[in-house]
Amino acid sequence: MTIPEPSQHLLSLMKIAHAAGARIMEIYNDDFEVASKADASPVTEADIAAEAIILEGLNGLDPTSNIIAEEAVSAGATPQVTQEFYLVDPLDGTREFISRNGEFTVNIALVRDAAPIAGVVYAPALSTLYAGELVSGAFETSLEADESFPAAPALQRIECPALPASGIKVVASRSHRDETTDAWLAQRDVAEIVPAGSSLKFCLLASGKAHLYPRFGRTMEWDTAAGHAVLAAAGGEVFEAAGEPLRYGKAGRGFDNPAFIASVSAQGC
Repeated sequence: MTIPEPSQHLLSLMKIAHAAGARIMEIYNDDFEVASKADASPVTEADIAAEAIILEGLNGLDPTSNIIAEEAVSAGATPQVTQEFYLVDPLDGTREFISRNGEFTVNIALVRDAAPIAGVVYAPALSTLYAGELVSGAFETSLEADESFPAAPALQRIECPALPASGIKVVASRSHRDETTDAWLAQRDVAEIVPAGSSLKFCLLASGKAHLYPRFGRTMEWDTAAGHAVLAAAGGEVFEAAGEPLRYGKAGRGFDNPAFIASVSAQGC
């Protein structure tokens, strides 16, 4: 049986994310200032610079593409939802970036019919990139930010493990843990709680390092779409707390998400 290889489109998204990550690391390794957006969330020069690189890359890849990007929306853009569009978070985990713990990511996702079908999550400080698309599966690779993007990246295929009946490993947010999450965890046979920041939480499930990620606090679509795409490509699922699949393009909600559960399997959660 022939194992599908990543499409040229996914490789192009990886290259764009790598370029954004390289610029982020230049700023990360220097002094930088922190400002506050209208919603009081932090923003840095790295957020702005990385988004500019990603938008230029996506427009070059597909000049007709519809792009919904975090910093543009924060600056007042009012994007239209189409059948197919990109969701971009140029620097997910800005608090992790500011605290310099390395757990921040570049996120690019392609959404079609309200579902993420391809995505890239790049953690430049950790030299790790995850990518996935429904047509070929999910992949992980080591990728240094200060090196050129390789012509043929050494990709390792990743797949979700089965959800065990007991001894579950649960990923919890490093910066946004709340009482609702703690109450949910108390009702399950949890063997280990794995703290993590940014969209890396989805990738820990996709690569078999954990089984569940509950999120009851507020998130935005650009926070989750790329990680969701990687997890889905690896065989996992993301669904609302009520049980419906998590969907994208929720302009009426201001592109925020309801509570959700990410899982290596939807069964028994």
